[in-house]
Amino acid sequence: MSGPQPVEPICVRVNDAARMIGVGRTKLYELISSGELESIKIGKATRITTASLHRLVKRHRALN
Repeated sequence: MSGPQPVEPICVRVNDAARMIGVGRTKLYELISSGELESIKIGKATRITTASLHRLVKRHRALN
């Protein structure tokens, strides 16, 4: 019998999102402000959708 399957998160904390794409917190907040990244608020916590991280990387790959 196998154990539970790992679940890919649909949103991550700001620090984790910044680390995932290799930028600092300030740059990440700039990307949110410019509309390049989608964020949500859960209570007081800001979370970044992993789908928006994937879209950002895909867009920037297309430019290079």
